[in-house]
Amino acid sequence: MSEPLLKVRNLKIGATVYPPGEKPHDIEIVHGVSFDLEPGKVLGLIGESGAGKSTIGLASMAYGRGGVKITGGEVWINGRDILKSKIKDIRKLRGGEVTYVSQSAAASFNPAKKIMEQVIEAAVEQGKFNTKDAEARARVLFAKLGLPDPDNIGERYPHQVSGGQLQRCMTALALCPEPDLVVFDEPTTALDVTTQIDVLMAIKEAIHDTGVAALYITHDLAVVAQVSDDIMVLKMGDMIEYGNTDQIINNPQEEYTQALVSVRSIEHEEKAPTPEPVLSVNNITARYKGTNFDVLHNVSVDLHPGQTLAVVGESGSGKSTLARVITGLLPPRDGDINFAGRSLSSDLAGRSREDLRELQMIYQMADTAMNPRQTVGTIVGRPLEFYFGLRGDEKRKRVIELMDEIELGEKFMDRYPAELSGGQKQRVCIARSLAAKPKMIICDEVTSALDPLVADGILKLLLDLQKIENVAYLFITHDLATVRAISDSIAVMYQGRVARYGSKSEVLSPPFDDYTDLLLSSVPEMRLGWLEEVVAHRKMESAGN
Repeated sequence: MSEPLLKVRNLKIGATVYPPGEKPHDIEIVHGVSFDLEPGKVLGLIGESGAGKSTIGLASMAYGRGGVKITGGEVWINGRDILKSKIKDIRKLRGGEVTYVSQSAAASFNPAKKIMEQVIEAAVEQGKFNTKDAEARARVLFAKLGLPDPDNIGERYPHQVSGGQLQRCMTALALCPEPDLVVFDEPTTALDVTTQIDVLMAIKEAIHDTGVAALYITHDLAVVAQVSDDIMVLKMGDMIEYGNTDQIINNPQEEYTQALVSVRSIEHEEKAPTPEPVLSVNNITARYKGTNFDVLHNVSVDLHPGQTLAVVGESGSGKSTLARVITGLLPPRDGDINFAGRSLSSDLAGRSREDLRELQMIYQMADTAMNPRQTVGTIVGRPLEFYFGLRGDEKRKRVIELMDEIELGEKFMDRYPAELSGGQKQRVCIARSLAAKPKMIICDEVTSALDPLVADGILKLLLDLQKIENVAYLFITHDLATVRAISDSIAVMYQGRVARYGSKSEVLSPPFDDYTDLLLSSVPEMRLGWLEEVVAHRKMESAGN
């Protein structure tokens, strides 16, 4: 056992909250957490939103984000307590001994500067390398991380590379100063599963080759199982369980950890289609205004009453564009849409109130889908007024019924969106859609911004409500675990075309086309060694071709 590079002892972190109508007061958000991290090792920090993962990761840089304050404990790096260091020493620490990789590389890079200039900045500023040597190291890292044209990619601007490539560029930025510790904060959460594998493997190999220690923060146990030596499970600022990866994944001791390991255990029996579909999309071809190329090519799918059609594919495959066409926000160049036995106007302005009522939508980001100045009761009650003319006690009674259906209850009616958790906000958006008594709801990545346990609850709720209301769902997602859990039929999209389409059992059974095979094999499995197996298999296939 080598001496720990990072030692955290009884770490306590607090913040000041400003509740409406009350005096500001201090709360504690991390409660006496302790752990060690040795050189060359990776510790996974796992838990749902608000668990304290990122807050603890940033504390290893002696930093508190958004007014957060480190109120107690010790953080030792290379034999010194950095919480007692002077400001000039902490500045030397950040970007030198300790570096950080954020969830969104796109939001972290300056769009006006070339990638190389940004990748080498910390290494040069910290005096680790001169500009020429830093650029040479960056090019070595670009190659190690599997970036195309490593000698020249640094001359591009951030918008000239893909999301996965930019995330790898950010990893190069973090490794360039030869740090002792890197904090990876959800570095693959925003990526498609096909891209995630490449980035995960690149990160794992870079950690191994450079000997750097790492904190890997995520809410996805299947991902952290591929890169971590040890895992610490957190919940609401407390350490729930701490052990090696094999023990946490295969023999979790605590009930909360067991729930994380067993997430996505939904059993949904595929239903046979009814004779007449509620929605028929026929040979749709579409392009965005001002462009000269099509983003959808001859797309045809059907959705039957009381069933779920999952539309799956990576970013840019045309999933959300198809939803825009169905809702009338993007008139197609060719093709037509039939809904509830009638032809739909291709343009939203040409649709009747009945068309609008019967075809509802739930959005990915519940935060931006609700008016922050309206109470939950007002938000859910608005469709009742607009479509059915309900007022007063009659409206309130129906709102309470809907609040009970989404398992929140009457007590939430007077709250504002800011007073709700992410999962509660999404439940309110579901209630708002159901208030219109729709025949069909388009669910656009409705669980992708949620933690696994919260997302699981939302999926179970949607399935329960489907049985009660007989509503059909068109479920847009890139999460294959979600697809397996809730769908009756599946349309796999690739580059604006339907690559594979049919019942769930048909689509998920071999033989597969090349893209569907790639997509299905890219879903992380919660077992050790899975990542290496997949990468080795793909290398063998490439060599065979």
